[in-house]
Amino acid sequence: MTKTKTQKESSARAPFDPTVDLDAYVDEIMRRFKKEMPGPVRPALDFVDPYQCVCAVSLSAQTTDVSVNKVTPVLFARYPDVTTLASADPAEVEQIIHSLGFFRNKTKNLIGMARKVIAEYGGEIPHTMEELITLPGVARKTANIVLGSSFGIVEGIAVDTHVFRIAHRLGLSNAKNPDQTERDLCAAFPREHWYRVNYEMVNFGRTICDAKKPQCAQCFLNDICPYFLGQE
Repeated sequence: MTKTKTQKESSARAPFDPTVDLDAYVDEIMRRFKKEMPGPVRPALDFVDPYQCVCAVSLSAQTTDVSVNKVTPVLFARYPDVTTLASADPAEVEQIIHSLGFFRNKTKNLIGMARKVIAEYGGEIPHTMEELITLPGVARKTANIVLGSSFGIVEGIAVDTHVFRIAHRLGLSNAKNPDQTERDLCAAFPREHWYRVNYEMVNFGRTICDAKKPQCAQCFLNDICPYFLGQE
């Protein structure tokens, strides 16, 4: 069915097409994601424990996971735990992570994170959302990834640039910030699927639903996607 101009404008503004059964729509998205985006259902960052996870995810802001994975082996060899990182010379950390951009601020956050973990959490990375987001450089996105990947605790959906973009293109949110977008997605998807759909959306954004040149013609969701249908 070809949409009228009014319908197109309405669907672009609404969290989802009001003519669609949201539960059925989300079920279909999940079914297709599971079939077409089989994995990996985990971050593309390399880490082996909660400490490395916090560091790696914090470093991934405004850069690629590939770039982060190139510097973290050196970082973790030099600073294998919060104790060594807490007493690090900022200039040395900056030199190691210089290629990632925003290296001064990231260095400040990494060392501040380590010091706070020692001072307030006995040297152990905390495993609650409330505690994690008190750490320098750790917002809800990072905290969600650390909780899910390191502790098996799923508190929400980590909204990075890919998830934010896809949530809006699929009409699942029209929020202007990641926190509200996360709330919209958590309301739309069943809780038991939050962890999986997080990485399905990330992989989908990296391989198909690109920010500048989405491969809409080849996309397995194009027949139900408000973003694509609104352009027809």
